Amino acid sequence: MRLKNKVAIVSGGSRDIGRAVSLQLAKEGAKVVINYFGNKQNADDTLALIKAIGGQAIMVKADMTKSAEVENLVKETRAAFGDEIHILANVAGGLVARKTTAEMDEDFWDLIMAINLKSVFLAVKAVAPFMPSGSSIINFSSLAGRDGGGPGATAYATSKGAVMTYTRALAKEFGPRGIRVNAVAPGMIATAFHDTFTKPEVRGNVANATALKREGAAKEVADLVIYLSSNESSYITGANFDINGGLSFS
Repeated sequence: MRLKNKVAIVSGGSRDIGRAVSLQLAKEGAKVVINYFGNKQNADDTLALIKAIGGQAIMVKADMTKSAEVENLVKETRAAFGDEIHILANVAGGLVARKTTAEMDEDFWDLIMAINLKSVFLAVKAVAPFMPSGSSIINFSSLAGRDGGGPGATAYATSKGAVMTYTRALAKEFGPRGIRVNAVAPGMIATAFHDTFTKPEVRGNVANATALKREGAAKEVADLVIYLSSNESSYITGANFDINGGLSFS
């Protein structure tokens, strides 16, 4: 119960890695706000999992690329759990589609930047005023942000690289307030993301290329988020943590 009575918002907290993060935060005693947008059933299922272990949670629908909806998410959080918010995990993001530079238009580029980068900015801007000293922000980047990503992931990789830089900048800005800001950069994690966007043969090749010869699990990413949320990482800020089974070393 390392996070007992802490309040945590998880954007994109209803499925895959977001669900694992929400569940692990609840297991550690945090009061969790599960943000979702497209699929209410996923959020219902995640909420049920948390309640089944005796955890406290609510679910709030919000498009994290819209400032008014992000501000309402914070409003609902404060109404449910009080005015202090101690943990913000910015999991929400996406690839949407694989497109080369020639194939994508301006609207697609702007959409990817909004989903993966603007969403982080809006969440941090809305939540930070309610974060006391000792709080933690965990952003989600990607291995693609380090190596440029796979075919057709140019915009996605660029947005995730920007998240790494934004994390370092925020660490400097919020450090004097005692707020830590770090990021995690997952590699090949077994999620619906790769079920949708990565061919099975490519997944097999990537898994075999890792030092551990396998894909990662969502819970393994969530465990890293727990560490970065807790006092055990109290002198770590501005860091981008690779979690890719040894596929790539920064």
